[in-house]
Amino acid sequence: MKISVASEKNQVSNHFGHCEGFTIYEVKESEVLNKKVVENPGHRPGFLPRFLKDLEIDVIIAGGMGETAQQLFKEQDIEVVVGASGLCDDLIKQYLRNELKSTGSVCTEHQHEGNCGN
Repeated sequence: MKISVASEKNQVSNHFGHCEGFTIYEVKESEVLNKKVVENPGHRPGFLPRFLKDLEIDVIIAGGMGETAQQLFKEQDIEVVVGASGLCDDLIKQYLRNELKSTGSVCTEHQHEGNCGN
């Protein structure tokens, strides 16, 4: 399983589309086997769900995400967890213990970077 956290400076980003990069964890039987950061190639409508699917991501964790992006991830069979906050490593541990739940919140304002999750 591969889990991606939309991240900035080792913390989850408030909005996945405007994050610095994606911290990707390869997990097997609740153990992290590998961790790497992939730079965000840029926010373009509909692009990031396909980009992460090509990286074989199974789960995306973010602070906030728009409704269209959430739907596109679901169409790609990628689980969406939104409403997260904190350090990436801590969030992965919570997810693996089944303690991290999506709030289902939807970002609706996209005129300015960094406005989601506030």
